[in-house]
Amino acid sequence: METLMVDRVHSSLRLFMHRNAVFLCERLCAQFPSETNVQLLATCYLHNNQPYAAYHILKGKKLPESRYLFATSCFRMNLLREAEETLCPVNEPNVEVPSGATGHYLLGVIYRCTGRISAAAEQFTLALTLDPLLWAAYEELCILGVAEDPDECFSESIALRLQQEHTSTSTLVKSNVANENRVLSSSVSASLGDISPKQIKQHHGNTTELPGYHHVRATALHVQNSATSNVAQFDTPSPTAAQKGRPGTVVEFLHLCSEGPGFQSASLKNKGRTSGIMPPPLFRNAHAYQNTISGEAPTKQKANGANQSLRRKYLDEARLKKVSGRLFNQSSDSMPRRSARLSRDTTINSYSNTSQFGGNGTDHSSGSRYEVIEEMWTDNISATSSSVSSVDGRFFEQDKAERILSQDSKVAVGIRELLGLLRTLGEGFRLSCLFKCQEALEVYRKLPEPQFNTGWVLCQVGKAYFELVDYLEADHYFELAHRLSPCTLDGMDIYSTVLYHLNEEMRLSYLAQELISIDRLSPQAWCAVGNCFALRKDHETALKNFQRSVQLDSRFAYAHTLCGHEYSALEDYENSIKFYRCALQIDERHYNAWYGLGVVYLRQEKFEFAEHHFRRAFQINPRSSVLMCYLGMALHSLKRNEEALEMMEKAITADKKNPLPKYQKALILLDLQKHPEALDELERLKEIAPHESSMYALMGKIYKQLNILDKAVFCFGIALDLKPPAADLAIIKSAMEKVHLPDELMEDDL
Repeated sequence: METLMVDRVHSSLRLFMHRNAVFLCERLCAQFPSETNVQLLATCYLHNNQPYAAYHILKGKKLPESRYLFATSCFRMNLLREAEETLCPVNEPNVEVPSGATGHYLLGVIYRCTGRISAAAEQFTLALTLDPLLWAAYEELCILGVAEDPDECFSESIALRLQQEHTSTSTLVKSNVANENRVLSSSVSASLGDISPKQIKQHHGNTTELPGYHHVRATALHVQNSATSNVAQFDTPSPTAAQKGRPGTVVEFLHLCSEGPGFQSASLKNKGRTSGIMPPPLFRNAHAYQNTISGEAPTKQKANGANQSLRRKYLDEARLKKVSGRLFNQSSDSMPRRSARLSRDTTINSYSNTSQFGGNGTDHSSGSRYEVIEEMWTDNISATSSSVSSVDGRFFEQDKAERILSQDSKVAVGIRELLGLLRTLGEGFRLSCLFKCQEALEVYRKLPEPQFNTGWVLCQVGKAYFELVDYLEADHYFELAHRLSPCTLDGMDIYSTVLYHLNEEMRLSYLAQELISIDRLSPQAWCAVGNCFALRKDHETALKNFQRSVQLDSRFAYAHTLCGHEYSALEDYENSIKFYRCALQIDERHYNAWYGLGVVYLRQEKFEFAEHHFRRAFQINPRSSVLMCYLGMALHSLKRNEEALEMMEKAITADKKNPLPKYQKALILLDLQKHPEALDELERLKEIAPHESSMYALMGKIYKQLNILDKAVFCFGIALDLKPPAADLAIIKSAMEKVHLPDELMEDDL
């Protein structure tokens, strides 16, 4: 009963019948309350999204599997300290972490959630060492920014180790199967040895019996006939009415003789009567065979019909004597070998003058030839069968060895191919997490086409272009990923931000509705909805949607950052700082949150704090032109113009299409009283962003300081024509009205 219930529970879990599994497993634990069954019930609870129930039944259990399941329940209930104490008890430092690689992985996630990055990295490394194919551990190491080179994690030595583990596992399984088969075979043989022909008849009462041989079944003769197609030349003519049911070939006849002692007694008892029944001839061309054996040429038959009939009678009677005596009168222990039997028959055939046919001396040499032919034929069959079986055995063993070698070579090739694929994916993902996006793109392009054209890889490529601020390419690859895998939601939050930057309001709205229809409980879907409202400048509604995303997944760092952006847009800097810090507690390397804090402190004119947070973001993502630019702005605000100018040069070099660092460089040059250089930089900026009103306003200010008033008025007029934001509109109008006033009387607002 227990075995049946356990099997049904596992079957329900495999078929995602979680409620049924819970019900059956509760019955199982009520009837057989062992800890193993309790573990199975906890597994059912976890599958059914009931971690609190698993927590309740596993509390206080000591087995490793129970500890791992209990820690998993605690983690899902956000009881991180209790989960850590379960996996790694403080009072028992020598206790191993349960469940091997997965246990170390879970402990690493707990350490990462509690801010212990170095301890988390150590646990992830241990998990990857125990299981080199645990991709989740390597992914976490990449996110932490401490992942090793994938050539070391998925090296050739790892391939050899996995091959050895697979070989040892398969050998163990095969040996277990062989032992089970051996035990089963011996038990079946013993059972069959105890069954008598009578019992066989009782068990198979519906099988047709052969007349005259009650213990022989027609099925046996059918099988024998089908297996002896190579002796079809010895088939007899159709039997007469008196021969119905008798065998038609020598092999069948010998098979019947060897079936059991029942036929022996019948044949010996009816020895005298069998001569009155004409048995089937042994060969169709007996004369050809006997002349061939004796080496004589075939002679013309001289006997008349009566003598021929009498001769066949005595020959068949003698043959029955010979066969019966050889097959039944000698025990298996005293049976002479084939060479002795042939020697004996040859001696009798050559030197004996006594008739073997009971005093009838008619043609005794012909009878001897028949016997020699029969024995040689049957012995040749036996020898051929044994030689064929031995040869077949050798070929079978050789074929088996070749198949094992072929299978092992296929396994080795498969392991190397898999590790090669993981090396490429791991290198691309590691470079992406280090924000070396151009190198990551080159690695991803090395993937084979079936692997590249998958949702995960295309999303990674889209993220790389997003970090490179190439929103058009990012949009292209995210769209491909969404088209190939429309129900994959990972990465769709970044895709919605890409559409936000491209001002694709209609497409963003459609994407948000599509994601909500797929899964209303996914945080990515609500991030897309929030970006849709943020693009419409409805910051309060956008904030509600971002908060809904945080509510669905409190460990989704990007949702916290988006909330901080909306609070910053609403100039609620206190709540903005709060959400940015929550994002950093979840992921310390989430540079967007560091950037958001820097922007808040820059607006609050806390330039030291702003410089600190921008620098932290720049350390995480040292190739971002935007971060370089904002760090330069903070340095410029701190009057560290030379450092700021150097940082702006780096930002321009990093992204020549980014207009912001060029504009900020012009401002720094203006503060350094380098007016011609500032104008040259603005002229270059005009080629990139010809419709930027702030650029023309700054050019007007520079011309005013150079006392070129007509050009200053012209630039201010163009700035007003480009419809600047409301905050800049008043400033530009004021500067245009005061263009003829001395610089000392003008407010330095531009």
